[in-house]
Amino acid sequence: MLAEGKGFCGAVVAGPKLLLRLEGLLVLMAGVVLFARLEFSWSIFGWCFLLPDIAMAGYLINSRIGAAAYNCTHSYIGPLLLLLIGFTFNIYPLMAAGSIWLAHIGFDRALGYGLKYAQGFGYTHLGTIGNASRKVKRTGG
Repeated sequence: MLAEGKGFCGAVVAGPKLLLRLEGLLVLMAGVVLFARLEFSWSIFGWCFLLPDIAMAGYLINSRIGAAAYNCTHSYIGPLLLLLIGFTFNIYPLMAAGSIWLAHIGFDRALGYGLKYAQGFGYTHLGTIGNASRKVKRTGG
């Protein structure tokens, strides 16, 4: 089913989609700047940046579990809680982890990788990606 004739039902389309992707870019930048201010080693940033993507292993079981695992590690809730706890109690490793995690999510959102639906990896709140995108265009939903 199409939302306003432009995308997967349940996905943001047009202007709001662009705003959400720009928002993701700004979140990426904020995470990087925050990490830089903490003066941790950039090698830590590099080694940890892709860690949230380990959750995609859930797709090896099925798309419902994969989507749930991906969404747990790609929601702003986790990194914001780490940052809140880290800044409240002056725990620098939590601040660093939260800023890297936040940057990762912002990077994904800027690229158009949104939170997942159980239909499959390619069905996101920012629209369809990959094979799902081609399928939606071909079948109309």
